[in-house]
Amino acid sequence: MKTVLLTGFEPFDGATDNPSLRLVRALAAAPPADVRLCAAVLPVTYAAAGRVLRAAIAESSPDLVLGTGLAGGRAELCVERVAINIDDARITDNAGVQRIDVPVVPGGPAAYLSALPIKAMVSAIRRAGVPARVSQTAGTFLCNHVFYLASHIAATEFPGLPVGFIHVPWLPEQVANRPGEPSMALDTLVTGLRAAIAAATSAGIDLRVAEGAVS
Repeated sequence: MKTVLLTGFEPFDGATDNPSLRLVRALAAAPPADVRLCAAVLPVTYAAAGRVLRAAIAESSPDLVLGTGLAGGRAELCVERVAINIDDARITDNAGVQRIDVPVVPGGPAAYLSALPIKAMVSAIRRAGVPARVSQTAGTFLCNHVFYLASHIAATEFPGLPVGFIHVPWLPEQVANRPGEPSMALDTLVTGLRAAIAAATSAGIDLRVAEGAVS
């Protein structure tokens, strides 16, 4: 049985909810079969997110780390390909800190590619009836920050530990006053994440199919 560390985030930017937090809690309450699921909710602060993440990795000794976070405006589960070594955000974190053109890890590699079978995960999510795609950017706020940090921690402290990240849409209630914005029900998010975890823990070599972007 493989151990999966699944992370989500607290609400941020004035919101009172975060679908990644709800998702992590729902899966922790009813974990996928044949998986030991460890859940961690991370603070949306540059100062504390990495500390909580590192402690969760050390405590759970996972076979893989899968982060989740909100990407408002996206319509699918977005399985991220790459984390980049930059913090550059238009908003502040929950401690009021705004980072502009600051490396996540000074002197660290420019980027880390996900070590999970991202295309197999997308395929599995779609087979479960949930929209999904490979994403070429995790942004430059706390989601990318944590994705990069987790990848760097794995590379430097836990060699061989695979790390990945999935962005999720808003919940329907979060777009009630945002006409035209996409959303996804919590039950659908749970179904998609279950499929993603199953693929991440069972797939061998990733699928060789086109999931890239032209621009």
